[in-house]
Amino acid sequence: MKQPAVPAVMGIQGISKMKKTLFILMLALPAVTFAQNAPGGGVVMVVSKPMSSMDSIMAKQLFFSALREKTIENDMLAIDLFNRVLQVNPANDAALFELANLKKKQDKPNEAQQLLERAVTVNADNEWYWVALADSYEKSNNINNLENVFNELIRINPDKPDYYYDKANVYFLQKRYDEALKVYDFVETLTGINDDLLASKQKIYLKQGRVDKAASDLEDIIAENPGEFRYYLLLSELYNSNGFSDKALAVLERAGKLNPNNGMLHLALADIYRDKKNYEGSFNELVLAFSNPDVDVNQKLKIVLGYLPKFPDPNAKASALELSKILSATHPSDAKAQALYGDMLVQNEKYKDAKPLFRKAIQLSNDNYAAFEQLVRLELSDSEYDAAIKDGENALSYFPNQVWLNYLVGVAYQQKKNCDKAVSYLQNAIAIDDQDKSLMGYTYASLGDCYHEQKNDKASDDAYDKALEYNPDNAFTLNNYAYYLSLRNERLDKAASMSKHSNELQPNTASFEDTYAWILFRQKKYAEARLWIEKAIMHDKTSSAVQIEHYGDIMFYLGDTNAAVQNWKKAKESGRQSPVLEKKINEKKYSE
Repeated sequence: MKQPAVPAVMGIQGISKMKKTLFILMLALPAVTFAQNAPGGGVVMVVSKPMSSMDSIMAKQLFFSALREKTIENDMLAIDLFNRVLQVNPANDAALFELANLKKKQDKPNEAQQLLERAVTVNADNEWYWVALADSYEKSNNINNLENVFNELIRINPDKPDYYYDKANVYFLQKRYDEALKVYDFVETLTGINDDLLASKQKIYLKQGRVDKAASDLEDIIAENPGEFRYYLLLSELYNSNGFSDKALAVLERAGKLNPNNGMLHLALADIYRDKKNYEGSFNELVLAFSNPDVDVNQKLKIVLGYLPKFPDPNAKASALELSKILSATHPSDAKAQALYGDMLVQNEKYKDAKPLFRKAIQLSNDNYAAFEQLVRLELSDSEYDAAIKDGENALSYFPNQVWLNYLVGVAYQQKKNCDKAVSYLQNAIAIDDQDKSLMGYTYASLGDCYHEQKNDKASDDAYDKALEYNPDNAFTLNNYAYYLSLRNERLDKAASMSKHSNELQPNTASFEDTYAWILFRQKKYAEARLWIEKAIMHDKTSSAVQIEHYGDIMFYLGDTNAAVQNWKKAKESGRQSPVLEKKINEKKYSE
């Protein structure tokens, strides 16, 4: 295109003057920076402006002030100061980067990402800017933009393998498998073959359905490193997981010639036999692996725990018990191994055998809360209340805020008739956590029992009412509350309703039937009371003297004095001793 001629009238001086004016105008206009290799292949524009010496000084002062505020976590002021830096100098890449970090902290990822894109545009050679931008794209799942980011990182630091791995992973996510393999081939020239590289290539081969290629690579590595046991295991796992169990077994036979006692070999054989439904062979291999102290104890723990979902099957329970026993013996100094064996003994209802295991686990490591709780539960179930209190209080010195432990220790004190102590621990349990409805039902019921023993009837009734709010169908709470009301001859209709419900929930329970009979007696419903006391005596396995005495009381009001006296005497013979019973026998009539 032809350039227009300069008017002759301007002359040389005119042209010179015009150039000067244009130069001044250009200084007044902002400068524009373009990123030639912007993320995603686009162009990011950063507008800058000429900086006077005063502007430069101000920007530096603002920047260092912002850094100081950031250091003391005064983030809002730091953000404001970094923004003021960018007002003075929009192309200050350090301010862009720092501001991006603060935006991330505020959970504003989009704003942070935009700031980082501007930062790499201004300073394309700063490795940390690109690393931060890669992290931003990964978290926003912006996979397409990652390829260029890792290209830039490779440009800046071509000897760092991690960036090649990252680039190959981008290709993998985009299903560009052949391109990913080329990157891995290049990495191999940098680092040689290693397990990470091998695993990465194997993953791609399997995605491509090239099991043969994956196996071939492993065979090549085995040929180069015939003494490296782990490569045999990898090849065996590759074959077995892809349906070639016979080939997997053949590989393990080769490995067994190298080291027949290797525990990982036996674990691998156990997997193959299990998949081939040879469960006996699989279990036998597990026994050999569990007997090997070199196999990681945590791996063994996972195997035993894997039996738990199958526990309705008695064979699964027996297998888990046997393996945990071997585990305990093979790793005698491991607290988790001892506790797991204890748990398996509990699962198999071998409670007395379990207690020493939990004690040993605690001796080995006093941070094992589960072992403490199991031990205290077992001691309570065996009526070892002093031991439960001792071990429970020891556990609470390490775990004071465990609600179940506070409850269990409270129950132990309750059984010892030390209600003051019991109430203290039970109230602790409620204060710690009242969200577990089942536990709160038990806790308030125990409080009800304690307050009754302390003759605090109002507090006892309130506690029972609260217990039934949490668990309205707890048969023992219903029975105890009803019985205590009947002893006081109060609210008998409510007592009868609760007692009847407890018998519906748990029929043929002698103590519950006796309670209902006694309430009916209090209500003067003697015929019904007789039916229920006879049920209680029939279902009772202990020949309760109290029930027999109650039977006599009921028969007296049914007009059969002889039967009443006979039952009162029988109650005395069964060990019932009280002045009231003596008075009934001597006077041949009912007495309170």
